[in-house]
Order: sequence, then structure tokens, then C-alpha cells
Amino acid sequence: QVQLVESGGGLVQAGGSLRLSCVYSGRTFSGGAMGWLRQAPGKEREFVAGITWDDLNSDYADSVKGRFIISRDNAKNTMYLQMNSLQPEDTAVYYCAIASTLALAATRNEYDTWGQGTQVTVSS
Repeated sequence: QVQLVESGGGLVQAGGSLRLSCVYSGRTFSGGAMGWLRQAPGKEREFVAGITWDDLNSDYADSVKGRFIISRDNAKNTMYLQMNSLQPEDTAVYYCAIASTLALAATRNEYDTWGQGTQVTVSS
């Protein structure tokens, strides 16, 4: 079983930046796409960004394109989400997840292994 542990969340002012990290450990797996999703209070969990195992392809929700960058370092078993120009509407719990597919996964239902989440709060 794979374990995912997120870190890097916190409180930041609008326009600021944060970098989230997700360390994955446990049984060895290969080929799995991964991603970041978020859930704001009272809202559904939504896709933010996804990346393939080989780090060659990525995808973003329209709301974060041009501001967020997803990356991964398999040698360190770590995935990252660099978040720039943060806005109050980015406030949410951010989850690291592994997809059940090899290809990029851009919907919540394609992910089946989750971390515990890390809170990101952006003040105006």
C-alpha cells in the first residue's frame, strides 16, 4: 500500500506563493499518474493539476493555469505544486493523489489513493 504525505500548506496573503510537497512511500509502483486536487468548504473536491509518471506531461485546471506548476522527482519520491499569485479563492484543503490510470487524470473519479491533505488559506 502506498502512503502519501502532504506538507507546505499555510496562511499567505493574496499575491503570495507557497510550495506544496507530497512524499510517497510504501510498495513500489510505476507508471501511475499523480495529481493535486483541492476542496473548499461546502464545495466538491476538484482537480487542480496532474502529471504523468515520467514528468513529461502535465495538465491544469483553467483556474490555476499560468499560476501553478506541478512537478515530481521520482528519485526523491516527491511531487510538488508551486503556487504563485495566490488568491482568496484558492483557499482549500489540498490533496495529493495517485490516479488509477497511466495517462493524465483530470477528474476526481480517476484518483483512488489520497493523502490526508494540507490546508492553504489565502487572505485578502
